[in-house]
Amino acid sequence: MSIKNSELILNPDGSLYHLNLKPENISNTIIFVGDQDRVEKVTKHFDTIEFKTQKREFKTQTGTCKGKRITVISTGIGPDNIDIVLNELDALVNIDLKTRKPKETLTSLDIIRIGTSGSLQSNIPVDSFVLSSYGLDINGMLHAYQIQPISDSEIEDAFIQQTNWSSLKARPIVVKNSEELEKRFKSEQTYSGLTATAGGFYGPQGRVLRLPLQDANLNSKMDAFNFNGTYISNFEMETSAIYGLSKLLGHHALSLNAVIANRANGTFSKNPRKVIEDLIIYTLERI
Repeated sequence: MSIKNSELILNPDGSLYHLNLKPENISNTIIFVGDQDRVEKVTKHFDTIEFKTQKREFKTQTGTCKGKRITVISTGIGPDNIDIVLNELDALVNIDLKTRKPKETLTSLDIIRIGTSGSLQSNIPVDSFVLSSYGLDINGMLHAYQIQPISDSEIEDAFIQQTNWSSLKARPIVVKNSEELEKRFKSEQTYSGLTATAGGFYGPQGRVLRLPLQDANLNSKMDAFNFNGTYISNFEMETSAIYGLSKLLGHHALSLNAVIANRANGTFSKNPRKVIEDLIIYTLERI
């Protein structure tokens, strides 16, 4: 049975509705960045650029870097945007857009996120890199899908117990990264840990302006969380969604974050642009 027009939406030119992309526009190796202005910060290192487009916050450039074809896409902020980007990318490679049916032979993408983040641990300093061993979903988006086969219930149960997680909130979900990509990108320069993914920047990450929090002590509980030596390294808004959807769809994903703030000791990078540039170069050298 073909997928209905209302479920898989195409533009008049046949491109995917949000990303404005056709299958030939992307590589099987894809870099995610949040900020659309960061796309050029990556592609300035390319030898050639063959394709460019932008719709809303979703900006895409495809080109070649040292002989390897790579696509760079800006996802904007948050797990809801990741839901759009990953589902539409998967549709580009695994659904025949003419027949509107899934292909018999499926393609697996390599997806590497280059992001920025705040460290929750005093021993992970600003200007360092965090390689996310796991994504910790505390926003609930992944509950729309059948996530039980890919989630780690042991870590989830420990997190719920140690933080006294409210039953009024969605159950946390823990998803492992791609071990294949981790081997390629892990080094003495990277720190590892659980990356917590919130659904917002202020209250969901423990920031208080005028609104009181449901659990004012949640951040300190997260700082102290430890499961057999696995701790929460950093806090951001995309990683768990990338890991969860990639695992479900059969893609490989890894999240790398430049640490520009340390919330444990209240410090902020004096030169955040440099650490982001350093992470871009680090990634391109290993991709």
